[in-house]
Amino acid sequence: MTMQTVGRPTRPEGAAESAGFQSLTGGRGLLQDEPLIFELGGWTKSGVDLPPVSEDASDLDGLTRASVDLPGLSEPETMRHYVRLSQKNHAIDLALYPLGSCTMKHNPRLNEKAARMAGFADLHPLAPLATAQGALELMDRLAHWLKTLTGMPAVALTPKAGAHGELCGLLCIKAAHEAAGQAHRRTVLVPTSAHGTNPATAAFVGYNVTEIAQTPDGRVDLADLAAKLGPDVAAIMVTNPNTCGLFERDIIEISKLTHAAGAYFYCDGANFNAIVGRVRPGDLGVDAMHINLHKTFSTPHGGGGPGAGPVVLSAALAPFAPAPWVVHGPDGLTLLEEPAQDATQAFGRMSAFQGQMGMFVRAYAYMRSHGADGLRQVAEDAVLNANYIKARLSDVMSPAFPDGPCMHEALFDDSWLEGTGVTTLDFAKAMIDEGFHPMTMYFPLVVHGAMLIEPTETESKRELDRFCDALRALAAAAQAGDGERFKDAPHLAPLRRLDETLAARKPKLSWKQGAALA
Repeated sequence: MTMQTVGRPTRPEGAAESAGFQSLTGGRGLLQDEPLIFELGGWTKSGVDLPPVSEDASDLDGLTRASVDLPGLSEPETMRHYVRLSQKNHAIDLALYPLGSCTMKHNPRLNEKAARMAGFADLHPLAPLATAQGALELMDRLAHWLKTLTGMPAVALTPKAGAHGELCGLLCIKAAHEAAGQAHRRTVLVPTSAHGTNPATAAFVGYNVTEIAQTPDGRVDLADLAAKLGPDVAAIMVTNPNTCGLFERDIIEISKLTHAAGAYFYCDGANFNAIVGRVRPGDLGVDAMHINLHKTFSTPHGGGGPGAGPVVLSAALAPFAPAPWVVHGPDGLTLLEEPAQDATQAFGRMSAFQGQMGMFVRAYAYMRSHGADGLRQVAEDAVLNANYIKARLSDVMSPAFPDGPCMHEALFDDSWLEGTGVTTLDFAKAMIDEGFHPMTMYFPLVVHGAMLIEPTETESKRELDRFCDALRALAAAAQAGDGERFKDAPHLAPLRRLDETLAARKPKLSWKQGAALA
């Protein structure tokens, strides 16, 4: 019997495609097949007892429904359905989640306990401020620590995540230029290795985007930057550490050149987890930077919950921050929401209310539980783990930038796969059979066949070794010519390899009783 690296049996030798084996298990051992909830039946029954309707619907003028078209399942059936679905998803609670540039780190349950406290979880956004003083105090303290950690004098809490934070920062920059009579500045400079949201956000605001070249060692080309800075440039957007997993050594010179040209320096803070507690972006000359609370401060990422992307601002941009923000008044804490007093130059609002309260609580709980020294160790351990992976895999895979250490993520290209017939995509699909979610593939675009791995600080050496052992075994199989293992992968997932392009362009999003997905 073959064994996966994660230690669970796959199938008896030679029985992989036997009909008897497949019908015997109904899935993969205890991992059961599960149809859509609408395909489970129960259309003529209800899982709960409802009293007879005492009123007629005559006042609805014929707008009543003949049926609700919901399956009638009991509580155990419903619970089992969603548990079985959860088994088809990879999660940070299951194994290492190595997505580079995404910082998929463990969310401590202490954070969840704090976020579920009634005073935070049950708070209504329109509640009188006198009844929400605790929430406002937490927001005020969170803002204080975000400013302290970044060395910036102001912060806007309302942006909902990274791209929304970028929008906030660029709108502040646009407002500042317009207030200074510099509305003609319509160009934003973006490095080739930037996150895709950077140029997209700049274009959304109405700016023209010009690309800055990258040096052979994966950093901003200063000569190209200097040549493209001019009176039409509004800002530069740089990620630091950058998307190649490298610290921009010339970051202060980049800041000086940008400011000398009359432009502002926007820093994409998606990778702040690599430097939190170690480097203050304000000391580097940054004017605006969004902070993904779901990356640096462990709040749930993506489908795990709503995002939060506060934006810290320099003194030059602080007057243009969007309302509202917390202020101390004679009767306690309140919100400055109108364009008056200190908010006369605010560019407007980013959203209807104050932000994502649950995310604020989780991030603040994470900060307080770690303390200043703990947050510093977060960055140190994240960088250490990434360099450990780079060191363990460099003899079987090809680092994109082999000279010197990396920061929070290890980046490999596909040159080591040359002649094997195996592609980056094939290798990533085979990782699923080993119980690991694939790393980020084909990004950044400046590296051919890129494989971007970010372990974060939350993984132990044992888990890192387990991950590296699996990748080393796959690399050996690829080099040995075992192409079929990769071309047909994944073998053990609930679904085999999909036509992802077709799935993205023609998704099946609706279901009708008695009909197939359409």
